[in-house]
Amino acid sequence: MTAGDEFPERLRAATSDAAVVTDPDMMAGYLTDWRHMFTGQAIAVLRPGSTQEVSALVRLCAEAGVAIVPQGGNTGLAGGATPQGDAPQVILSLARMNNIRSVDPVGLCIEAEAGAILQSVREAATAEDRLFPVSLAAEGSATIGGIIATNAGGVNVLRYGMTRDLVLGLEVVLADGTVIDALRPLRKDNAARYWKQLFIGSEGALGIVTAATLRLVPRPLHRSVALVSVPDVQTALSVFSHAQTVLGDALTAFELMEAAALERVETHFNLTLPVQSGAWYLLIEAGSTLSGLAETSEAMLEDVFEKGWATDGVVASSAGQADHLWALREHITEAEAKSGRSVKHDVSLPIAAFPAFLEAFGTRLPEVEAEATPNVFGHLGDGNLHVNVLLPKEADSTGVMRLVHDLVHAHGGSISAEHGLGQYRVAEWERLTARAEQVLLGRIKTALDPQGILNPGKGLSIKEHKAA
Repeated sequence: MTAGDEFPERLRAATSDAAVVTDPDMMAGYLTDWRHMFTGQAIAVLRPGSTQEVSALVRLCAEAGVAIVPQGGNTGLAGGATPQGDAPQVILSLARMNNIRSVDPVGLCIEAEAGAILQSVREAATAEDRLFPVSLAAEGSATIGGIIATNAGGVNVLRYGMTRDLVLGLEVVLADGTVIDALRPLRKDNAARYWKQLFIGSEGALGIVTAATLRLVPRPLHRSVALVSVPDVQTALSVFSHAQTVLGDALTAFELMEAAALERVETHFNLTLPVQSGAWYLLIEAGSTLSGLAETSEAMLEDVFEKGWATDGVVASSAGQADHLWALREHITEAEAKSGRSVKHDVSLPIAAFPAFLEAFGTRLPEVEAEATPNVFGHLGDGNLHVNVLLPKEADSTGVMRLVHDLVHAHGGSISAEHGLGQYRVAEWERLTARAEQVLLGRIKTALDPQGILNPGKGLSIKEHKAA
Protein backbone atom coordinates (compact mmCIF):
# COMPACT_ATOMS: atom_id res chain seq x y z
CA MET A 1 0.00 0.00 0.00
CA THR A 2 1.25 3.52 -0.81
CA ALA A 3 0.00 6.98 0.02
CA GLY A 4 -2.09 8.76 -2.58
CA ASP A 5 -4.87 11.31 -2.80
CA GLU A 6 -7.23 8.74 -1.31
CA PHE A 7 -5.02 8.04 1.71
CA PRO A 8 -6.93 10.38 4.08
CA GLU A 9 -10.12 8.53 3.22
CA ARG A 10 -8.51 5.22 4.18
CA LEU A 11 -7.53 6.81 7.49
CA ARG A 12 -11.10 8.02 8.05
CA ALA A 13 -12.52 4.63 7.20
CA ALA A 14 -10.32 3.04 9.86
CA THR A 15 -11.24 5.61 12.53
CA SER A 16 -13.74 8.46 12.13
CA ASP A 17 -14.23 11.79 10.37
CA ALA A 18 -13.25 13.59 13.58
CA ALA A 19 -9.90 11.82 13.63
CA VAL A 20 -8.67 13.07 10.24
CA VAL A 21 -8.37 16.78 9.40
CA THR A 22 -7.46 17.88 5.87
CA ASP A 23 -8.94 21.39 5.74
CA PRO A 24 -5.95 23.75 5.19
CA ASP A 25 -7.28 26.42 7.55
CA MET A 26 -7.85 23.91 10.34
CA MET A 27 -4.42 22.36 9.79
CA ALA A 28 -2.47 25.65 9.77
CA GLY A 29 -1.97 25.92 13.54
CA TYR A 30 -0.40 22.45 13.68
CA LEU A 31 2.14 23.13 10.92
CA THR A 32 4.15 25.88 12.64
CA ASP A 33 5.99 25.69 15.94
CA TRP A 34 5.35 27.93 18.95
CA ARG A 35 8.35 30.18 18.14
CA HIS A 36 7.37 30.46 14.45
CA MET A 37 10.83 29.29 13.45
CA PHE A 38 9.76 26.11 11.64
CA THR A 39 6.88 25.45 9.27
CA GLY A 40 6.19 22.22 7.40
CA GLN A 41 3.61 20.45 5.28
CA ALA A 42 1.45 17.41 5.99
CA ILE A 43 -1.09 15.25 4.19
CA ALA A 44 -3.41 15.51 7.18
CA VAL A 45 -3.60 16.20 10.89
CA LEU A 46 -4.71 13.08 12.74
CA ARG A 47 -6.66 13.56 15.98
CA PRO A 48 -7.41 10.10 17.37
CA GLY A 49 -9.79 9.73 20.27
CA SER A 50 -8.44 6.49 21.69
CA THR A 51 -5.37 4.30 21.84
CA GLN A 52 -7.07 1.89 19.45
CA GLU A 53 -7.46 4.69 16.89
CA VAL A 54 -3.79 5.66 17.32
CA SER A 55 -2.85 2.04 16.65
CA ALA A 56 -5.02 1.84 13.53
CA LEU A 57 -3.67 5.12 12.14
CA VAL A 58 -0.04 4.21 12.79
CA ARG A 59 -0.51 0.80 11.19
CA LEU A 60 -1.92 2.36 7.99
CA CYS A 61 0.89 4.93 7.87
CA ALA A 62 3.48 2.18 8.30
CA GLU A 63 1.95 0.17 5.46
CA ALA A 64 1.92 3.23 3.19
CA GLY A 65 5.38 4.49 4.20
CA VAL A 66 3.98 7.77 5.49
CA ALA A 67 5.99 9.50 8.21
CA ILE A 68 4.33 10.46 11.50
CA VAL A 69 5.09 13.61 13.49
CA PRO A 70 3.64 13.24 17.01
CA GLN A 71 2.43 16.48 18.55
CA GLY A 72 1.29 17.40 22.06
CA GLY A 73 0.49 20.98 23.02
CA ASN A 74 2.90 22.33 20.36
CA THR A 75 4.72 24.38 23.01
CA GLY A 76 8.21 22.99 22.35
CA LEU A 77 11.17 25.29 21.75
CA ALA A 78 13.21 23.13 19.37
CA GLY A 79 10.83 22.38 16.48
CA GLY A 80 10.46 18.75 17.51
CA ALA A 81 6.73 18.59 16.74
CA THR A 82 6.82 20.35 13.35
CA PRO A 83 6.95 18.51 10.00
CA GLN A 84 10.24 18.67 8.11
CA GLY A 85 11.09 17.94 4.49
CA ASP A 86 8.94 17.00 1.50
CA ALA A 87 8.32 13.29 2.15
CA PRO A 88 4.68 12.24 2.72
CA GLN A 89 3.89 12.78 6.37
CA VAL A 90 1.06 13.38 8.82
CA ILE A 91 0.86 15.14 12.16
CA LEU A 92 -0.56 12.96 14.91
CA SER A 93 -2.05 15.15 17.63
CA LEU A 94 -3.01 13.54 20.92
CA ALA A 95 -5.14 16.55 21.95
CA ARG A 96 -8.46 14.64 21.97
CA MET A 97 -7.06 11.96 24.28
CA ASN A 98 -7.17 14.18 27.37
CA ASN A 99 -8.83 12.09 30.08
CA ILE A 100 -7.45 11.83 33.59
CA ARG A 101 -8.34 8.22 34.23
CA SER A 102 -7.67 7.91 37.95
CA VAL A 103 -5.99 9.47 40.98
CA ASP A 104 -4.69 7.38 43.87
CA PRO A 105 -3.81 9.66 46.82
CA VAL A 106 -2.71 6.71 48.96
CA GLY A 107 -0.51 5.07 46.33
CA LEU A 108 0.63 8.55 45.25
CA CYS A 109 -0.01 8.18 41.51
CA ILE A 110 -2.22 9.50 38.74
CA GLU A 111 -3.07 7.93 35.39
CA ALA A 112 -3.65 10.31 32.48
CA GLU A 113 -3.91 10.16 28.71
CA ALA A 114 -1.24 11.81 26.60
CA GLY A 115 -3.38 14.78 25.60
CA ALA A 116 -4.21 15.76 29.18
CA ILE A 117 -3.04 19.32 29.88
CA LEU A 118 -0.30 19.53 32.51
CA GLN A 119 -2.23 22.14 34.48
CA SER A 120 -5.30 19.87 34.57
CA VAL A 121 -3.19 17.01 35.93
CA ARG A 122 -1.72 19.28 38.60
CA GLU A 123 -5.21 20.47 39.56
CA ALA A 124 -6.52 16.89 39.76
CA ALA A 125 -3.66 16.03 42.10
CA THR A 126 -4.26 19.13 44.21
CA ALA A 127 -7.93 18.18 44.58
CA GLU A 128 -6.70 15.05 46.39
CA ASP A 129 -4.23 17.08 48.49
CA ARG A 130 -1.31 15.79 46.42
CA LEU A 131 1.15 17.39 44.01
CA PHE A 132 2.37 16.51 40.54
CA PRO A 133 5.59 18.52 40.72
CA VAL A 134 6.41 19.24 37.06
CA SER A 135 5.80 22.99 36.69
CA LEU A 136 6.42 24.93 33.48
CA ALA A 137 5.59 28.38 32.17
CA ALA A 138 3.57 26.60 29.44
CA GLU A 139 1.70 24.26 31.80
CA GLY A 140 -1.64 25.69 30.65
CA SER A 141 -1.09 24.20 27.19
CA ALA A 142 1.71 21.62 27.47
CA THR A 143 0.44 18.03 27.48
CA ILE A 144 1.47 14.94 29.40
CA GLY A 145 2.56 13.16 26.22
CA GLY A 146 4.65 16.16 25.24
CA ILE A 147 6.43 16.52 28.56
CA ILE A 148 7.21 12.79 28.56
CA ALA A 149 8.43 12.79 24.95
CA THR A 150 10.76 15.70 25.73
CA ASN A 151 11.58 14.69 29.33
CA ALA A 152 10.58 18.19 30.41
CA GLY A 153 12.27 19.88 33.34
CA GLY A 154 10.83 23.08 34.80
CA VAL A 155 11.42 24.89 38.05
CA ASN A 156 11.16 21.99 40.51
CA VAL A 157 13.82 19.63 39.13
CA LEU A 158 16.13 20.50 42.03
CA ARG A 159 13.86 18.65 44.45
CA TYR A 160 11.76 16.26 42.39
CA GLY A 161 13.86 15.46 39.32
CA MET A 162 13.05 15.54 35.61
CA THR A 163 9.86 14.08 34.13
CA ARG A 164 11.53 10.67 33.73
CA ASP A 165 11.87 10.51 37.52
CA LEU A 166 8.09 10.82 37.86
CA VAL A 167 6.93 8.24 35.29
CA LEU A 168 5.87 4.90 36.78
CA GLY A 169 4.17 3.33 33.77
CA LEU A 170 3.52 3.95 30.09
CA GLU A 171 1.17 2.96 27.33
CA VAL A 172 2.99 3.23 23.99
CA VAL A 173 2.11 2.60 20.34
CA LEU A 174 5.10 1.31 18.38
CA ALA A 175 6.00 2.13 14.79
CA ASP A 176 4.04 -0.85 13.42
CA GLY A 177 0.91 -0.04 15.44
CA THR A 178 1.55 -2.52 18.26
CA VAL A 179 0.21 -1.32 21.62
CA ILE A 180 2.36 -1.88 24.72
CA ASP A 181 0.31 -1.43 27.90
CA ALA A 182 2.55 -1.13 30.95
CA LEU A 183 0.63 1.36 33.09
CA ARG A 184 1.37 -0.52 36.30
CA PRO A 185 1.91 1.95 39.17
CA LEU A 186 4.89 0.06 40.55
CA ARG A 187 7.90 1.68 42.16
CA LYS A 188 9.78 -1.63 42.14
CA ASP A 189 9.77 -3.74 38.98
CA ASN A 190 13.01 -5.42 37.97
CA ALA A 191 11.23 -7.90 35.70
CA ALA A 192 10.67 -5.42 32.86
CA ARG A 193 14.29 -4.26 32.26
CA TYR A 194 12.82 -0.76 32.49
CA TRP A 195 12.33 -0.33 28.73
CA LYS A 196 9.97 2.56 29.48
CA GLN A 197 12.94 4.90 29.87
CA LEU A 198 13.70 4.50 26.15
CA PHE A 199 10.55 6.44 25.25
CA ILE A 200 10.94 9.22 27.81
CA GLY A 201 12.84 12.03 26.11
CA SER A 202 12.85 10.30 22.70
CA GLU A 203 10.82 13.14 21.10
CA GLY A 204 8.42 10.63 19.55
CA ALA A 205 11.15 9.05 17.44
CA LEU A 206 10.87 5.59 19.03
CA GLY A 207 7.16 5.28 19.79
CA ILE A 208 4.04 7.29 20.58
CA VAL A 209 3.09 7.69 24.24
CA THR A 210 -0.70 7.48 24.61
CA ALA A 211 -1.05 7.35 28.41
CA ALA A 212 1.07 7.36 31.55
CA THR A 213 0.98 6.57 35.22
CA LEU A 214 2.76 9.36 37.05
CA ARG A 215 4.17 9.65 40.53
CA LEU A 216 2.63 12.16 42.94
CA VAL A 217 4.12 13.60 46.12
CA PRO A 218 2.58 15.01 49.30
CA ARG A 219 1.53 18.61 48.74
CA PRO A 220 3.71 21.06 50.69
CA LEU A 221 1.61 22.91 53.26
CA HIS A 222 4.16 25.64 53.91
CA ARG A 223 6.00 27.78 51.38
CA SER A 224 8.81 30.29 51.53
CA VAL A 225 9.80 32.43 48.52
CA ALA A 226 12.60 35.01 48.51
CA LEU A 227 14.37 37.18 45.94
CA VAL A 228 17.91 38.35 46.68
CA SER A 229 20.60 40.15 44.68
CA VAL A 230 24.23 39.01 44.53
CA PRO A 231 27.32 40.52 42.90
CA ASP A 232 28.45 37.53 40.84
CA VAL A 233 27.79 33.89 40.00
CA GLN A 234 30.50 32.55 42.31
CA THR A 235 28.68 34.20 45.21
CA ALA A 236 25.41 32.72 43.95
CA LEU A 237 27.00 29.28 44.31
CA SER A 238 27.96 30.09 47.90
CA VAL A 239 24.34 31.01 48.63
CA PHE A 240 23.16 27.82 46.95
CA SER A 241 25.49 25.64 48.96
CA HIS A 242 24.36 27.27 52.20
CA ALA A 243 20.69 26.95 51.26
CA GLN A 244 21.16 23.24 50.64
CA THR A 245 22.86 22.79 53.99
CA VAL A 246 20.17 24.63 55.96
CA LEU A 247 17.01 23.73 54.04
CA GLY A 248 17.93 20.29 52.78
CA ASP A 249 15.09 18.51 50.95
CA ALA A 250 12.79 21.47 51.54
CA LEU A 251 14.69 23.49 48.89
CA THR A 252 12.40 23.34 45.86
CA ALA A 253 13.78 25.90 43.40
CA PHE A 254 16.91 27.99 43.04
CA GLU A 255 16.75 30.30 40.01
CA LEU A 256 19.47 32.60 38.66
CA MET A 257 18.68 35.70 36.57
CA GLU A 258 20.96 38.42 35.34
CA ALA A 259 19.88 41.98 36.12
CA ALA A 260 19.29 42.93 32.48
CA ALA A 261 16.79 40.08 32.06
CA LEU A 262 14.62 41.41 34.89
CA GLU A 263 15.00 44.98 33.64
CA ARG A 264 13.44 43.85 30.37
CA VAL A 265 10.53 42.36 32.32
CA GLU A 266 9.99 45.70 34.06
CA THR A 267 10.12 47.50 30.71
CA HIS A 268 7.63 45.32 28.87
CA PHE A 269 5.26 44.27 31.66
CA ASN A 270 3.58 46.00 34.56
CA LEU A 271 5.77 44.22 37.10
CA THR A 272 7.99 45.94 39.65
CA LEU A 273 11.31 44.53 40.81
CA PRO A 274 11.32 44.97 44.62
CA VAL A 275 15.05 44.24 44.99
CA GLN A 276 17.89 46.41 43.74
CA SER A 277 21.69 46.72 43.44
CA GLY A 278 22.75 43.39 42.07
CA ALA A 279 24.37 42.10 38.90
CA TRP A 280 22.52 38.82 39.44
CA TYR A 281 19.32 37.84 41.20
CA LEU A 282 18.35 34.61 42.95
CA LEU A 283 14.78 33.37 43.34
CA ILE A 284 14.73 30.82 46.14
CA GLU A 285 11.73 28.69 47.06
CA ALA A 286 11.32 26.08 49.78
CA GLY A 287 8.31 23.97 50.61
CA SER A 288 7.46 21.50 53.35
CA THR A 289 4.63 19.58 54.95
CA LEU A 290 6.12 20.45 58.34
CA SER A 291 5.81 23.68 60.28
CA GLY A 292 8.80 25.89 61.02
CA LEU A 293 9.79 26.44 57.39
CA ALA A 294 9.42 30.23 57.52
CA GLU A 295 11.70 30.56 60.51
CA THR A 296 14.33 28.25 59.00
CA SER A 297 14.26 30.08 55.66
CA GLU A 298 14.56 33.48 57.31
CA ALA A 299 17.49 32.27 59.43
CA MET A 300 19.20 30.98 56.29
CA LEU A 301 18.76 34.36 54.58
CA GLU A 302 20.03 36.22 57.64
CA ASP A 303 23.21 34.14 57.42
CA VAL A 304 23.52 35.04 53.73
CA PHE A 305 23.39 38.76 54.53
CA GLU A 306 25.71 38.46 57.52
CA LYS A 307 28.30 36.75 55.32
CA GLY A 308 28.06 39.64 52.86
CA TRP A 309 26.90 37.47 49.99
CA ALA A 310 23.64 39.31 49.26
CA THR A 311 23.29 43.04 48.67
CA ASP A 312 19.48 43.31 48.89
CA GLY A 313 16.54 40.98 49.24
CA VAL A 314 12.89 40.43 50.05
CA VAL A 315 10.89 37.53 51.50
CA ALA A 316 7.31 37.13 50.30
CA SER A 317 4.86 37.71 53.16
CA SER A 318 1.83 36.38 51.30
CA ALA A 319 0.88 34.02 48.50
CA GLY A 320 0.24 37.03 46.28
CA GLN A 321 3.72 38.42 46.86
CA ALA A 322 5.24 35.00 46.21
CA ASP A 323 3.35 34.80 42.93
CA HIS A 324 4.61 38.29 42.02
CA LEU A 325 8.21 37.23 42.54
CA TRP A 326 7.67 34.18 40.36
CA ALA A 327 5.93 36.30 37.71
CA LEU A 328 9.15 38.28 37.33
CA ARG A 329 10.98 35.05 36.54
CA GLU A 330 8.27 33.59 34.33
CA HIS A 331 7.98 36.69 32.12
CA ILE A 332 11.64 36.72 31.12
CA THR A 333 11.08 34.69 27.95
CA GLU A 334 8.17 36.90 26.85
CA ALA A 335 10.16 40.05 27.61
CA GLU A 336 12.99 38.66 25.52
CA ALA A 337 10.61 38.08 22.61
CA LYS A 338 9.43 41.69 22.85
CA SER A 339 13.04 42.91 22.84
CA GLY A 340 13.87 41.60 19.36
CA ARG A 341 15.39 38.59 17.70
CA SER A 342 17.11 36.08 19.96
CA VAL A 343 19.14 32.88 19.73
CA LYS A 344 18.18 30.44 22.47
CA HIS A 345 20.51 27.99 24.19
CA ASP A 346 19.28 25.45 26.73
CA VAL A 347 22.42 24.11 28.36
CA SER A 348 23.46 22.17 31.43
CA LEU A 349 26.84 22.10 33.12
CA PRO A 350 28.44 20.82 36.29
CA ILE A 351 27.26 23.51 38.70
CA ALA A 352 30.78 24.38 39.80
CA ALA A 353 31.71 25.17 36.17
CA PHE A 354 29.21 28.00 35.72
CA PRO A 355 31.45 30.90 36.83
CA ALA A 356 34.25 29.92 34.43
CA PHE A 357 31.79 29.18 31.62
CA LEU A 358 29.96 32.50 31.97
CA GLU A 359 33.24 34.43 32.21
CA ALA A 360 34.48 32.82 28.98
CA PHE A 361 31.08 33.42 27.34
CA GLY A 362 31.10 37.10 28.30
CA THR A 363 34.64 37.54 26.97
CA ARG A 364 34.18 35.68 23.70
CA LEU A 365 30.68 36.80 22.69
CA PRO A 366 31.69 40.33 21.51
CA GLU A 367 34.46 38.76 19.43
CA VAL A 368 31.86 36.71 17.55
CA GLU A 369 29.14 39.37 17.29
CA ALA A 370 29.90 42.90 18.49
CA GLU A 371 26.24 43.89 18.86
CA ALA A 372 25.13 40.76 20.69
CA THR A 373 23.38 41.18 24.06
CA PRO A 374 23.23 38.28 26.54
CA ASN A 375 19.99 37.33 28.30
CA VAL A 376 20.99 34.68 30.85
CA PHE A 377 18.61 33.02 33.31
CA GLY A 378 17.58 29.58 34.45
CA HIS A 379 17.67 26.83 37.02
CA LEU A 380 21.05 27.15 38.72
CA GLY A 381 20.06 24.60 41.35
CA ASP A 382 19.94 21.77 38.82
CA GLY A 383 22.74 23.05 36.58
CA ASN A 384 20.54 24.31 33.72
CA LEU A 385 20.79 27.82 32.29
CA HIS A 386 19.20 29.45 29.26
CA VAL A 387 22.13 31.34 27.77
CA ASN A 388 20.10 33.35 25.27
CA VAL A 389 21.50 36.08 23.05
CA LEU A 390 19.70 39.04 21.50
CA LEU A 391 20.97 39.81 17.99
CA PRO A 392 20.39 42.42 15.30
CA LYS A 393 18.07 41.18 12.54
CA GLU A 394 20.88 40.95 9.99
CA ALA A 395 23.37 39.13 12.22
CA ASP A 396 24.28 35.50 11.56
CA SER A 397 23.31 33.32 14.53
CA THR A 398 25.52 30.36 13.55
CA GLY A 399 28.70 31.71 15.12
CA VAL A 400 26.93 32.59 18.36
CA MET A 401 25.35 29.14 18.66
CA ARG A 402 28.67 27.43 17.96
CA LEU A 403 30.44 29.59 20.53
CA VAL A 404 27.96 28.69 23.28
CA HIS A 405 27.90 24.99 22.42
CA ASP A 406 31.68 24.74 22.11
CA LEU A 407 32.08 26.32 25.54
CA VAL A 408 29.47 23.98 26.99
CA HIS A 409 31.22 20.98 25.46
CA ALA A 410 34.61 22.15 26.76
CA HIS A 411 33.22 22.44 30.29
CA GLY A 412 31.69 18.95 30.28
CA GLY A 413 28.07 19.99 29.72
CA SER A 414 25.11 19.24 27.45
CA ILE A 415 23.69 21.45 24.70
CA SER A 416 20.15 20.37 25.55
CA ALA A 417 19.22 20.36 29.22
CA GLU A 418 15.41 20.21 29.01
CA HIS A 419 14.11 21.45 25.64
CA GLY A 420 15.21 18.50 23.49
CA LEU A 421 17.11 18.47 20.21
CA GLY A 422 14.15 18.71 17.85
CA GLN A 423 15.32 20.00 14.50
CA TYR A 424 16.84 23.12 16.06
CA ARG A 425 19.81 21.45 17.75
CA VAL A 426 20.22 18.12 15.94
CA ALA A 427 23.09 19.26 13.71
CA GLU A 428 25.00 20.61 16.71
CA TRP A 429 24.43 17.37 18.60
CA GLU A 430 25.85 15.43 15.67
CA ARG A 431 28.84 17.77 15.50
CA LEU A 432 29.72 17.43 19.18
CA THR A 433 28.70 13.85 20.05
CA ALA A 434 31.10 10.94 19.78
CA ARG A 435 30.49 8.63 16.84
CA ALA A 436 30.20 5.57 19.10
CA GLU A 437 27.31 7.14 21.01
CA GLN A 438 25.55 8.13 17.80
CA VAL A 439 25.87 4.59 16.45
CA LEU A 440 24.48 3.13 19.68
CA LEU A 441 21.42 5.35 19.55
CA GLY A 442 21.04 4.63 15.85
CA ARG A 443 20.85 0.91 16.60
CA ILE A 444 18.05 1.51 19.09
CA LYS A 445 16.19 3.65 16.54
CA THR A 446 16.59 1.01 13.84
CA ALA A 447 15.35 -1.74 16.13
CA LEU A 448 12.16 0.11 17.12
CA ASP A 449 11.47 2.02 13.89
CA PRO A 450 13.12 0.16 11.00
CA GLN A 451 11.32 2.25 8.35
CA GLY A 452 12.29 5.51 10.02
CA ILE A 453 8.71 6.84 9.91
CA LEU A 454 8.53 8.23 13.45
CA ASN A 455 9.38 11.93 13.60
CA PRO A 456 12.10 11.85 10.93
CA GLY A 457 14.82 14.48 11.11
CA LYS A 458 14.34 15.07 14.84
CA GLY A 459 17.16 13.95 17.10
CA LEU A 460 17.99 10.76 15.22
CA SER A 461 18.08 9.79 11.58
CA ILE A 462 18.64 6.07 11.07
CA LYS A 463 20.00 6.75 7.61
CA GLU A 464 22.84 8.74 9.10
CA HIS A 465 23.39 6.81 12.33
CA LYS A 466 23.30 3.15 11.38
CA ALA A 467 26.30 1.21 12.54
CA ALA A 468 29.04 1.07 9.95
